[in-house]
Amino acid sequence: MKQEKETRNKLLASAREEFTEKGYMKASLRNICKNAGVTTGALYFFFQDKEDLFDALVKDTVSGLSALMQSHFQEEGAMMQAGEISTQAEAMAVESEDDRDAALGILHQLYAHREEVLLLLTKSQGTKYENIADQFIEITEKHYRIMAQGMAQAYPSRELDDKFIHWLAHEQIDAFIYAVTHIDDEREAATFIQKMVTYMMAGWYGLFTVGDN
Repeated sequence: MKQEKETRNKLLASAREEFTEKGYMKASLRNICKNAGVTTGALYFFFQDKEDLFDALVKDTVSGLSALMQSHFQEEGAMMQAGEISTQAEAMAVESEDDRDAALGILHQLYAHREEVLLLLTKSQGTKYENIADQFIEITEKHYRIMAQGMAQAYPSRELDDKFIHWLAHEQIDAFIYAVTHIDDEREAATFIQKMVTYMMAGWYGLFTVGDN
């Protein structure tokens, strides 16, 4: 059992290097096995095929990030439906703090699993993950729709259209993607993300309150 675990870990480590260097499409199972010091038969004992091997590297990261996002969005959505989130601009600072905490939690997970995240974002063409950013945008967009509907009850003349909501979701996910792909230091990325949250919260409230008496 211990030897099997060691062999599987060697294959995963070798696969991570191969996928990182060449991307999924050009990665070679033969090279992965050679660099791991095992036979092709050993690989197929643990994994069905190349995509199953890639999946083993990234699936826990995907499910963990998705769970974090869904948890925050569900909590915020429930608060909105219960009337616990104020629609007044003066409440923005309190809500921004909650959003900053959630954003930093997600950012920390991105950097804790940065190798896997970069595989997903830059090396996954040809797998079911090649449009992973769009999947997270869709999750975010659904949340923005719920929040916009709640805000529209207080500001019926400020209802947001679907295209604008989609753009907002895109902007938020793009900020995280930019951070993890362009900023090596997590502390620097945290400063960047906090500025993003402040900017987006101010813009969000401005959509509903600016110009009102």
